Amino acid sequence: MKKFKTLLFLLALLLLITTPVLAKPIITSDTNYFDINTGQYVLKGNVYIETGSRIITAGQARVDMTSLEVWAQDGVTVRQDTLTFHGQSVYVAGADKTANITGGVDLSRDGLAITANSVKYNWDTKIATFSGNVNVNNNGNSYTADSVSYDMANNKIL
Repeated sequence: MKKFKTLLFLLALLLLITTPVLAKPIITSDTNYFDINTGQYVLKGNVYIETGSRIITAGQARVDMTSLEVWAQDGVTVRQDTLTFHGQSVYVAGADKTANITGGVDLSRDGLAITANSVKYNWDTKIATFSGNVNVNNNGNSYTADSVSYDMANNKIL
């Protein structure tokens, strides 16, 4: 039964963090269990989820296999290729292919740094939309805005 639950958990995460077909996810945490009351897997301590080029780390996370959602908090990092987001929490909606990161968000990438209150990242369109107290430093040019969208695929501010 434990192997079956582990297999279901890995399959759900694979669907949540869509990747190339043959990529195997790497998932680790200090402790984990399945909460039968909520139908969610609970991961605690040094949470690490790697699928293809996408890596999520956090202090703790919950995964709902039915709705394909993930909630993580405590020093979240979301990385894909040369793109790195930091924040305090993330909500991943696997069906929508989005990650909403909140809590003093910052993005770093070659020649670009953006800070904001929150960011919504769509890994299908590769668009990140920053909101609230947005500060941008793009190759030495700095400015502030209420909202900024960034196209990761073309490495440009929209």
